[in-house]
Amino acid sequence: MTGIDLTPEYVETAKVLCRWVRLDSSISLHQGSALSMPFADRAFDRAYMLHVGMNIDDKAKPFSEVSRVLRSNALFGIYDVMRVGDGELTYPVPWATTATSSAIAKAAQYREALQAAGFSVVAERNRRDFALAFFDQLRAKTAAAGDPPPLGLHILMGRNTPDKVQNMIQNISNGRIAPV
Repeated sequence: MTGIDLTPEYVETAKVLCRWVRLDSSISLHQGSALSMPFADRAFDRAYMLHVGMNIDDKAKPFSEVSRVLRSNALFGIYDVMRVGDGELTYPVPWATTATSSAIAKAAQYREALQAAGFSVVAERNRRDFALAFFDQLRAKTAAAGDPPPLGLHILMGRNTPDKVQNMIQNISNGRIAPV
């Protein structure tokens, strides 16, 4: 398995975690941009993108890069937070502190960019209910423990994690965004 992330600290942390669980010989992690990946054409037989698109304005560019590095007829999965309704979002959220630093888009924009890159969209699933249940469980576990766990979202998102999570929940509950 091969992974790429723009943030050097995320890559280094992921490498440490892979060593801890003895997966470092099976997983190769690289620091780099999804807009210009350091991989050969047709190098992979499947790919997925997890919470990346909300940070990239031009959805066509990463999808054309993924298309370049995937073999013909390969599967490509995306799990991103997408715009599902109207109204202003409440910030900060996990991926952006303000609207100007957010590149959230509607699923239709993803579909259009994917099709332009040569992909066929075979399924789409709104994970709103799953996300709300996840955050409810996270809040319940944190409240029961009295503190956040040693490893968790707060490590990645910093001191204002509760605000970001609460705003995320509010935006999902209000039907403005959802993981898709």
